[in-house]
Amino acid sequence: MNDEARMNLNLFTKVQDDLEKRQYIILAELKKISREFQYYKIYPHLSGLVELRRTLNDIIARLSDLRSKFPKRIGKIDWVNKTIEHEVVFVDGTDLTAVENLITWALPKIEMVIQEGAAIHEFVEKELQVEHVGILPTYRDEGYFFLPDNKRRRLNLFRFEVSLFKSSDDQYRSLKTTFLKSLEQGMAKLSPGRIKLELIREDKELPNPATYAFNTELEFPFSRTILPVAKRKLMQTFYC
Repeated sequence: MNDEARMNLNLFTKVQDDLEKRQYIILAELKKISREFQYYKIYPHLSGLVELRRTLNDIIARLSDLRSKFPKRIGKIDWVNKTIEHEVVFVDGTDLTAVENLITWALPKIEMVIQEGAAIHEFVEKELQVEHVGILPTYRDEGYFFLPDNKRRRLNLFRFEVSLFKSSDDQYRSLKTTFLKSLEQGMAKLSPGRIKLELIREDKELPNPATYAFNTELEFPFSRTILPVAKRKLMQTFYC
C-alpha cells in the first residue's frame, strides 16, 4: 500500500484539485479497514481511526476559529430585517474550504467504521476474564500476566511495567509489556500460582510480583485483537 493510499492526515490536505480522488481513496481505505474488522482484526486500525477523528475534529474547530479572524466583506443586506450578512475573505490560493468540506464529508463515514471496531472491542473485553494470582502486593506497577492464544493453543506469559508521565495539566500512565515465553495449552496444566512461582525463581528482581491471569474461549487473532484488548483491560484493573 503506498503512502497516498494510507488512511492518514495527508489525505485531507491540498485537496482543491482532486477532491473526488481523495473521496474515492478515503472510501476505499475505510472499506479495507471494515473488512479487517470482519475478520476480528481491530488493531492498529481502531486506535488509528480514533486518533484521526480527534485530529480532524480539532482541525474543524481551528478552521472555524481561523475563519472568524479573516477579513470579511458584505455579502448581503437585508433591508427588511435591518441585518447585514458578511462573507469571509480567504487569502488567495488557500484550499481551506476544500479541506473543511472534505473533512466534514469524511467524519460521519469514519465514525461508522469506528463504531464497527468499537463493538468488537467491547465484545472481546466482555469475553476476557482476568483475576489476580495469589496475594496482590502494595506495589503493582511491575509484574506478570498470562494470556491464552486459543487459535494456536498457547498460553503466553508476559512481564509488564507501568510508567507515569506528567504534563502541565494532567498525568498519564502507559503499559510496557515484554513477551517472556509461551506454553502449549495441552501441556500447561500448571496452575497460575505454580507458573507464578516458576517465574519468581527465574527472575529474582521481582520477589513478590503483581500477577494476573486472563481466560477466554475466543479464538480471535492474538496480536491484532486479544493482546491489545487485554492490555487495556489490565490498565482498567489497576486503576478503576
